[in-house]
Amino acid sequence: MDDQNKNLLLATALSFAVILIWFVLFPPPEQPAVDPNDPAVASAPLATTPQATTGDVPSETAAAVEPTADTPRIQIETPRVVGSISLLGGRIDQLSLKNYRVSQEPDADIVTVLSPIGKPNAYYALYGWAPGAGIAPEDVPGANTMWQQEGSGALSPETPVTLVWENGKGLTFRRQIAIDANFMFTVTQSVQNTGTASASMAPYGILARHGEPQGLKNFFILHEGLIAMSDGTLTETDYQDMPDFAFNDREGARAEVTQVTENGWIGFTDHYWMSTLIPAAGSPFKSVAKYDNQRDIYQTEAVLQTQTVAPGQTITAESRLFAGPKEWATIRSYEKDGGVDRFLDSIDWGWFFFLTKPIFAVLHYLNVTLAGMGLTGSMGWAIIGLTLLIKALLFPLAYKSYVSMAKMKELQPKMEELKKAAGDDRQKLQKDMMELYKKEKVNPASGCLPILLQIPIFFSLYKVIFVTLELRHAPWIGWITDLSAPDPSTTFNLFGLLPWDAPDPNSLLALIFIGILPILLGISMWLQQKLNPAPTDPTQAMIFAWMPWVFMFMLGGFASGLVVYWIANNTITFTQQYLIMRSQGYKPDVFGNIKGSFKRKPKTGAK
Repeated sequence: MDDQNKNLLLATALSFAVILIWFVLFPPPEQPAVDPNDPAVASAPLATTPQATTGDVPSETAAAVEPTADTPRIQIETPRVVGSISLLGGRIDQLSLKNYRVSQEPDADIVTVLSPIGKPNAYYALYGWAPGAGIAPEDVPGANTMWQQEGSGALSPETPVTLVWENGKGLTFRRQIAIDANFMFTVTQSVQNTGTASASMAPYGILARHGEPQGLKNFFILHEGLIAMSDGTLTETDYQDMPDFAFNDREGARAEVTQVTENGWIGFTDHYWMSTLIPAAGSPFKSVAKYDNQRDIYQTEAVLQTQTVAPGQTITAESRLFAGPKEWATIRSYEKDGGVDRFLDSIDWGWFFFLTKPIFAVLHYLNVTLAGMGLTGSMGWAIIGLTLLIKALLFPLAYKSYVSMAKMKELQPKMEELKKAAGDDRQKLQKDMMELYKKEKVNPASGCLPILLQIPIFFSLYKVIFVTLELRHAPWIGWITDLSAPDPSTTFNLFGLLPWDAPDPNSLLALIFIGILPILLGISMWLQQKLNPAPTDPTQAMIFAWMPWVFMFMLGGFASGLVVYWIANNTITFTQQYLIMRSQGYKPDVFGNIKGSFKRKPKTGAK
């Protein structure tokens, strides 16, 4: 095995060692389990079954009523979303995104985030008050309460709406709902006591999801399901793991409860979309996640501290609801300017977050800059620009590596002499070679450093391209209309010249009949190999000869943006290596090595 093979194996082993050491040194913190049946932390009601928050008040078990066509609604109309609020329960249960479509077809439907009960995969937000001492469950608004709108008109960034309900016993409940120009709702709940007795209650917000969402990816690199931030600790639980929560609540749902003392939020995240409950900063609250296996409902709750409203007083509670796309710039503004603690962590940055976060920040900056210059397909060019920056940062290591490789080529004749002199004495050969390296000041392991660093960078960029919304449906040039999807061209129809369609992207034929970008990737790897003569060992020569074409097919089904990066990386590496080797007095014979690779090798035993 020559030094290049050793370096490749070493780089692979070290990359796994980096991941292992990281998790040993920085293990994810474990959250203490909290029993939801403990009266001190009793949960808010399920969306379909409101109940009391203490053991002193019996639970109410009426299922939520499905809204009908006659159920009054308040329209939601902003520059970026459209939807409505049902006055039955005051649920925010219809919301779609004007700027996003489910596919790239011109007539494709816009993306729906929230849906009412009765629709497939119902998904909605519900707010209310959990009754405490001195008040019965029927005296607070629930899932089936019919609210009235104060005034009229639709909800817009300029015009919030207010709902009102009186319980007939001296308590008047109001709920003001506002929305900004993007995707953040602000819900202000208030209770006015015109009666003669005090009442205690806890304001809460609920996100309820009926069944798993359609189109669930179930891919190891992507988290979909529960997401929560609790005093700086991020929790991610997949949908399929929520039925395994530690405790049963009073209604039999599996639940986990976390006490948040300062800042936090909780909700559900999909591939590109997210909904989260966000109590006001500095407000302690109980963060609850549960799964109701009888009704197949996934639910998150944010239950604020119990408040007491005395006669003649009014109490209020404010919280926010985010429901929309995981746009990096928008979420970042909510974190920096809106005070939502660590909201950027709602994007799934993965194990290598220390790489994926800065990689995407640079990619986003380049994309915005190039788009501002009017460059079409700016995200594709941003990927190439990112590649140039990464190669520039790694250039000092690459320079040392290529200088060492050039010197190693110069030492080949001396190494051959040492092999002949040592014969079968492997120990003597290793000793003599180490002395030669020391004398010539050559480090044979330095060649693996660029490879070692490229592995986590490549994986991190793969993660960024796969999970971030900004790459979704991002065009580049010509036939590349979605950098997050594989190259749509195919040799099956000679890249569109023959009159039949490309094979289905999920079929085996799509893996065989690859597109233009994977072919360019294979060629760029093959040319990079030709900077050096083929290994003298026939087995090694065969492995190296096949490697570019194996990678060509392996990466053929990867996202186009990732293949663009790899092609750019190979091209820059080829140029750097060629120039550095020339500067060290070694002239790579690229064309000679290409000719040599096409020469037929004589058969063993030929005369």
